[in-house]
Amino acid sequence: MKLDELRDKANRLPLLPGVYIMKDVRGEVIYVGKAKALKNRVTSYFRGEHLPKVAAMAAKVDDFDVIVVKSEFEALVLENSLIKRYKPHYNILLKDDKGYPFIRLDQKNEYPRFTLVNRTAKDGAKYFGPFGGRALTKDIIDTVSKALRLPTCSRRFPRDIDRARPCLNYHMGACAGWCRSGKLTPEDYRAAISQAELVLSGRTKELTSELESQMEQAAEELKFELAASLRDRIRAVEGLENRQRVISAVYADTDAVGFFRGARSCFTVLHYVNGDLADKDFELMDEPLEADGEAVSALLRQYYAARGAWPRFILLPDCMADEDLDALSELFSKEAGRRVRAEIPQRGDRRRLLDTAETNAREESERAATAAQKSLKTLEWLQKTLGLNSVPERIEAFDISNLGSEGIVAAMSVFVHARPLKRDYRKFRIRDLDAPDDYESMRQAVGRRFRRALDGDGKFTQLPDLLLIDGGAAHASAAWSVIRELGLDIPTFGMVKDDRHRTRALETPEGKEIGISANPAVFALIGTIQEETHRCAIEYQRSLRGAKLRSTLDDIPGVGEKRRGDLLRAFGTIKAIKAADYEQLCAVVPKNAARAVFDYFHPEQEEQK
Repeated sequence: MKLDELRDKANRLPLLPGVYIMKDVRGEVIYVGKAKALKNRVTSYFRGEHLPKVAAMAAKVDDFDVIVVKSEFEALVLENSLIKRYKPHYNILLKDDKGYPFIRLDQKNEYPRFTLVNRTAKDGAKYFGPFGGRALTKDIIDTVSKALRLPTCSRRFPRDIDRARPCLNYHMGACAGWCRSGKLTPEDYRAAISQAELVLSGRTKELTSELESQMEQAAEELKFELAASLRDRIRAVEGLENRQRVISAVYADTDAVGFFRGARSCFTVLHYVNGDLADKDFELMDEPLEADGEAVSALLRQYYAARGAWPRFILLPDCMADEDLDALSELFSKEAGRRVRAEIPQRGDRRRLLDTAETNAREESERAATAAQKSLKTLEWLQKTLGLNSVPERIEAFDISNLGSEGIVAAMSVFVHARPLKRDYRKFRIRDLDAPDDYESMRQAVGRRFRRALDGDGKFTQLPDLLLIDGGAAHASAAWSVIRELGLDIPTFGMVKDDRHRTRALETPEGKEIGISANPAVFALIGTIQEETHRCAIEYQRSLRGAKLRSTLDDIPGVGEKRRGDLLRAFGTIKAIKAADYEQLCAVVPKNAARAVFDYFHPEQEEQK
């Protein structure tokens, strides 16, 4: 659709609240936004000058849809839902891999255990969290369990009671020995679980007070052994202070939000419990297309949806509009199941908390910007060295790995702003080759990558500004020939290595060598890209090879995981194992296993005596 047609369509929109959905020429959603008056907002994209990022988005719009709603709150909820659904390229998005795990307690079991889960469910279980990462959450479970002497072993109760002697945890005092019958009862276990629940709910002081009362009562009744046990438990609970800080952050009563726009913008959330700072979350991102207030609103909705825990108060920066506060408060209250109040404090203690959050956002942004500026300078030097028309913000690199004619693979690494973007890495299995052929393998891998892009595959649609091929001019020429056949124009260079297998220079498909050693930053970047791509290819090839080796040896009776590993370490390949004689196999595995391996690969030979 031409610009005049887009402008005419926008002018016919109503002055009502709603959501607009921008689409490119392929019909893919590239941006979703909300508006108080659809006509005013949408027409603004097709007239006048814009910031570079807004202009880039508007230039790609081929059509748009709108959905009219009754209120600004409905527009906010709908925008949130559509962004989750489409994940548009030009919307500001938190990282997909940011996880907030929970601790789950299945209360239906007689002897319940704490387990780590990725999300909550309406299954009757009790959930604690979310916490900052899987490793941290697992550590919290282990620490709390050991402090309260709960089991962390694989035994299941009451099934495994008295089936075996207590494990090492019992003898080390980390477990009360629930696998023994006698003194401990299911009621005792439930009591210990209840104490753990207090810790995970941020109520450690309440638990300590309860244990102290029990200890004093035991001492008065002359139950000195029980009193000593309770004393040790109090000390263990008090030792959870560092973990308690992390746990308390989940139950923060106030969150202060900071945002700073720059070359690397930063979104920061500080969690406060009774006025004390308990934890900090922050994320760096490219400068958003949205205005500051809209960016913060979008980030807040994504953040709390992923986190699943809301404070009583959310302190927001001055860039937020007053009408957004009411809509966000309503949305968060609905999601939390209780009142959550979003506000912009102007003075007092809460204003100081907000100022601290904004200071943190600025500091993180400026610190990251320094690193980003170094990367940009390196890319500008690379642009100049190679004579490129623009800075190569996205670089893709290919390498081939093979072991004979079997397991030929290619790997594609991706570097954005001179940093690896691992979620965009791709791997290819090379097909229909009777013998190793690096050039044809490269043609096949590069061709499949860019054909997928032209076919509209969402995993491949973003094209690189620069393509690097492991190898010299011949490898680069093989890749370049495919790119031309597909009607694309992507600068392509080969990465040449020296005798020590280190990056020495770059070569054009025509064979012109371009030295890079004079610029240490560019030299280091190209070396890093080449090593990373080679690593990915080798690891993928080895994983396929290992799977094949395991599947072959797994068919041999008497060869389990240990003997399979011994054979592979000794001989390296299936071919070498097959070529080994009986005596050589006996030197690695027992005679019966050696006989089974030898007979498997030599079914027609007579048994050796």
